[in-house]
Amino acid sequence: MGAGLAGSVLAERLASKANKKILLLDKRNHIGGNTFDYYNSDGILVHKYGPHIFHTNSKEVFDYLGNFTEWRPYEHRVLASVDGQLVPIPINQNTINDLYGLNLSQQQVQEFFDAKAEKKDQILSSEDVVVNVVGRELYEKFFKQYTFKQWALDPSELDASVTARVPTRTNKDNRYFTDKYQAMPLHGYTKMFYNLLDHPNIHIMLNTDYKDVVDEINYRTLIYSGPIDAYFDYCFGKLPYRSINFKSQTIDSENYQPTGTVNYPMSQAYTRITEFKHLTGQKHGKTSIVFEYPTAEGDPYYPIPRKENTEIYNQYKTLAESEPNTFFTGRLGTYKYYNMDQVVAQSLTLFKKITLKKVAQVNGKDLF
Repeated sequence: MGAGLAGSVLAERLASKANKKILLLDKRNHIGGNTFDYYNSDGILVHKYGPHIFHTNSKEVFDYLGNFTEWRPYEHRVLASVDGQLVPIPINQNTINDLYGLNLSQQQVQEFFDAKAEKKDQILSSEDVVVNVVGRELYEKFFKQYTFKQWALDPSELDASVTARVPTRTNKDNRYFTDKYQAMPLHGYTKMFYNLLDHPNIHIMLNTDYKDVVDEINYRTLIYSGPIDAYFDYCFGKLPYRSINFKSQTIDSENYQPTGTVNYPMSQAYTRITEFKHLTGQKHGKTSIVFEYPTAEGDPYYPIPRKENTEIYNQYKTLAESEPNTFFTGRLGTYKYYNMDQVVAQSLTLFKKITLKKVAQVNGKDLF
C-alpha cells in the first residue's frame, strides 16, 4: 500500500480494528500522497501537489477522518478570468449578470440558458454536456480552452464525465461545492496523516518501491494502490495520465487574489492560480501562490477518461481479479478519478470486504 488516502485508511482500519501487522510502502519521501502539505521556507502552509479541498455528503467519511483531525469550516470559491473580468464558476446567476451587465432573476437566467442551449439527443462527450445546457458561447468562454489545456484534447474527444463534474446553476450560490460537509484539517493534511498512522501495528517505509522488496517480505495479503499497469509490467501498454507542473511563488503581500482559486480558461498557459492562505486560514504577512501547468509527463495525477483507455484498463482489471491475496484500490489502482472522500469511502468498503474474507482459504493459507 502507498501512504496516500487509500493505503493509509486501510492500514489504520486493519491495524486498529483487525489487529493486523501492516507494512506501508511509498516511493515518495513523505506520507499523505497528493494531499501532502508542509510549511515552506517563509513559514506558510502550502499544498505540495496543488489545492486539495475536502468536501463530502457522507457523514461516515467525515466522522471517520474527524477521529484524526479537528476541522476548520471552509467553503471553496472559484473565480474565472473571462473577458477581462473575474466571475464566479460554476456558472450561476451572478456569473451571467456580471459577465453581460444584466440583472436577471433566477427564472430569467434559466430562460437565458434555454435560449442559448443546443439540445443533444445523446450526451456522448464533454462538449455535449456543456452546450446542451448553456450553449456554445459560454462553452467556449469557460470550458473549451480550459479543458484543452488540462487534457491536451478537445472536449469533444473526452468522456462526458469530465465537464459533468462542474454543474450549472440558476441561483446565486457562488460555492464551488454544495456538499453537506465542507472543511479543511485544522492543522493540515500531513498532521492528520501522522495521527491516522500512529499505531504500533503500522510500520512505514518511504523512498521504497514495493517491487524492490516484495520478494524479501513474508506477507499474506497485498493491497496495491499504485498504477495498475505498472504492477503488470505494462503488458497491455501504458495507461495515459495527465500531470501538472507546479510553479510556486511567495509574495511580500498579505493577499494576492480575492478567492482561493482563480481559473484562466481563455488566456495564459496555466489553468489556475491558488492562494493557500484562503484554504488554510493562516495569518501571515506574506502569501504563497501556485500556478498549474498541465503536462503529459510527470507524476500520474489524472486518468484520461476515453473509451480506448477504459478498454486497456479493463484488460488489467481482469488480470487483477485473478491475483491471489491481492487487492487493487485508489485512483491509480483502479484508473479512475476520485475525490478525496470517495477514496476514503472506497477504502472503508474494501476494509469490510477484506475482513469478511478473513477466514477464506487461498492456496491452503488463511487470507491473513
